[in-house]
Amino acid sequence: MTEQSRAQQLVGDISPKLASLTDDVLFADVWERSELAKRDRSLITVACLVTSGSTEQLFGHLRLAKANGLSEAELSEAITHLAFYAGWPKAMSAMAVAKQVFAE
Repeated sequence: MTEQSRAQQLVGDISPKLASLTDDVLFADVWERSELAKRDRSLITVACLVTSGSTEQLFGHLRLAKANGLSEAELSEAITHLAFYAGWPKAMSAMAVAKQVFAE
């Protein structure tokens, strides 16, 4: 188990609740659009998470993107293109998560 920072200790169990709220509010519109293919919905969601630096949420959404048919190469390319908007540190963190997800 890793040692928690002071901020993580203060937040406690709020993070999972905020993550759930973000999923429900931010991504519900994308997921309810029947005209979008599941692959497109996954790609939009992953792009939002990469640009916001939400690596904790990225694990589940990358697994879903993988299940929806997106390949590691497609996601890596998308993340690389997002680096110019999100910044290289966020993109590289997302790449590390993607490598872990596709190694599973």
